[in-house]
Amino acid sequence: MTRPITAGIDGTEESLAALAWAAREATRRRLPLRVVHAWRFQAHEGVDTGDRAAQERWVREATEEAARAVRERHGDLTLTTDVLEGDAVETLTAAAADAEMLVLGSRGHGRIMGFLVGSVGQQVIVDAARPVVFVRAGDKASDEVAGHEIVVGQEGDPKDGAAALGFAFETAARRGATVRAVRAWTLPPVFAYSPGSLRLADEAGGLEPFERKNLAAALAPWRERYPDVHVVEHVEMGSAGQVLLSVSGTAQLMVVGRRARSSAVGARIGSVAGGVLHHADCPVAVVPPA
Repeated sequence: MTRPITAGIDGTEESLAALAWAAREATRRRLPLRVVHAWRFQAHEGVDTGDRAAQERWVREATEEAARAVRERHGDLTLTTDVLEGDAVETLTAAAADAEMLVLGSRGHGRIMGFLVGSVGQQVIVDAARPVVFVRAGDKASDEVAGHEIVVGQEGDPKDGAAALGFAFETAARRGATVRAVRAWTLPPVFAYSPGSLRLADEAGGLEPFERKNLAAALAPWRERYPDVHVVEHVEMGSAGQVLLSVSGTAQLMVVGRRARSSAVGARIGSVAGGVLHHADCPVAVVPPA
């Protein structure tokens, strides 16, 4: 089954930038594009918001106008639109399940994570079974140029993060871009490493060579699968979020794995993904485990 790339829009500048990004990616991957607008009837006392039929008509007209602009730029692209009434999180999560990826707009830098992607976006990241890409207003095709890398984070066991690495390599292959694979490491507190891992680190000649060996092992199957993709192995001491952001200035896309968790105040995404989404200027793809 061919999965479309799905763009969730709401009429904002950010969501229209996300739609443009999704259209370019769908064209590169030769996939159909699905445009989804999730809405709910809203009535405000003292404000002429129209009745349900009027609001639905306005939403449909705005959605078709956005789709028309995409068709003018990408004449060969297969494009469908869906205006769906219901809860935004549930609607977008369901749309992601049937998609190659879900692309959403991301608001500007904020002090709190919720001000960045909003409660809807954060919950969708947690629940989505497919990659979710966030695009800021102002993103443009010229940012996807030679010399701008696909940056992907890898941590943990060499087998960890395979889905994120696969997403990064496939995207790079489609764009003719370099993959910069980043593995950050820090000096462990006492007892943080198991006796087995410390023995392996000692055999590798120290902690940094041990981390380099793990990154090389994680990349090996993807290098074999995509032999034409140039790869830069980046191993640096520091927190993962800080190291990734330090190389984001030359990135056309950042790719991170998802480590979602639940807490007393609701669903949370991992600190690395949260930090990159909060501060990176380029589009960010959050990829769930395979």
